[in-house]
Amino acid sequence: MNTRLSGVSVRPALAAPLMLAAVLTGCGGSGSVQTEKASAAAAPPTVDVVRVVQRPIDVVLTMPGQLDPYEAVAVYPKVTGFVKSIRVDRGSRVRAGELMAELEAPELVAQRAEAQSKLQAAEAQLSAARSKADADASTSEKLKAASATPGVVAGNDLVVAQKTVEADQNQVAAAQQIAEAARQALQAITQTESYLRVTAPFDGVVTERNVHPGALVGPNSGPASATPMVRVVQNDRLRLVVPVPEAYTANVTPGATMTFTVPAYPDQTFSGRVARVAQAVDVKTRTMAVELDVVNVDGRLAPGTFCQVKWPVKRPQPSLLVPTGSVSSTTDRTFVVRVRNGKTEWIDVRTGLASGPLTEVFGDLQPGDEVAVRGTDEIRPGTDVRVKEVKPAAS
Repeated sequence: MNTRLSGVSVRPALAAPLMLAAVLTGCGGSGSVQTEKASAAAAPPTVDVVRVVQRPIDVVLTMPGQLDPYEAVAVYPKVTGFVKSIRVDRGSRVRAGELMAELEAPELVAQRAEAQSKLQAAEAQLSAARSKADADASTSEKLKAASATPGVVAGNDLVVAQKTVEADQNQVAAAQQIAEAARQALQAITQTESYLRVTAPFDGVVTERNVHPGALVGPNSGPASATPMVRVVQNDRLRLVVPVPEAYTANVTPGATMTFTVPAYPDQTFSGRVARVAQAVDVKTRTMAVELDVVNVDGRLAPGTFCQVKWPVKRPQPSLLVPTGSVSSTTDRTFVVRVRNGKTEWIDVRTGLASGPLTEVFGDLQPGDEVAVRGTDEIRPGTDVRVKEVKPAAS
């Protein structure tokens, strides 16, 4: 009886050896595939690496800032009175000493008249005391001259005349003090009366007006309880206040010129000069206030405007840079994966400035070290890897 195998008719005596050979051939092919897979699994993975570069850092950061008036004063009345007239309004430009408002207080006029009368009375008393002192001094001198002739003037009369002169001098001194006190009181009333004229403290512009003629105002409505009569700001010179993060405070140079932009003029660039540095870090914001003087003669820039300041940052020495993607962070550390002698290791770093696609790092790294292009905690320390160096991105 013939047996058919793979389309070929064979005899039963040859069928068994042929089937056994086919089975053996199939087993041998499967073993070869498994060997290749095992070899591939045993090979170390390939990691793309880039070398750590060292170069000077010179970048320009954008920091927020705010324009403040160089001087700003909320004007409150110094005495109680009624607003007789007010000559300025919101937007009015004023010069130093210019009259802005006038108050009236009839009681001050009466107080000044009373003080004047008291001064006149005190000066009259002083004049009388001086006249009496001069007369008694003349009498004493005549008695003293006459006493040169024995028996003409009694010794007791000469002593009485001298004591009278001393008393007159004390009366004159007391009258002088009374007159001076009256004069000071009159000056005080006169000075208080001058407060009825409210003048501008400096050249500037009125940004706020809160009273009108007939309103009752007084010092009791001070800053803690009410609004001011007017508010004056100096806007031809402004302060640009920039809160600089403490990491960049070492680069602040007094006198340096910085540029900035404002939303009102997006296509224009303005400049200011670093004039004042706080020299202390705000513990709440971890920033240091830096003030720039800005000339604003044309008045285009308004106090209170938000600004974007171009802040150049330079390092005194070259810095180490790696691709930004090489830096990986977990809940407890920030690191890069360095490959040395075919093994990986995690190197803790601190990041600094960004320079294009590169990031400044600080840690146990050296220029030329190979780090993984893609930092990830999936590459565990001590893993055997093969490296493939790629071209670093240009900054």
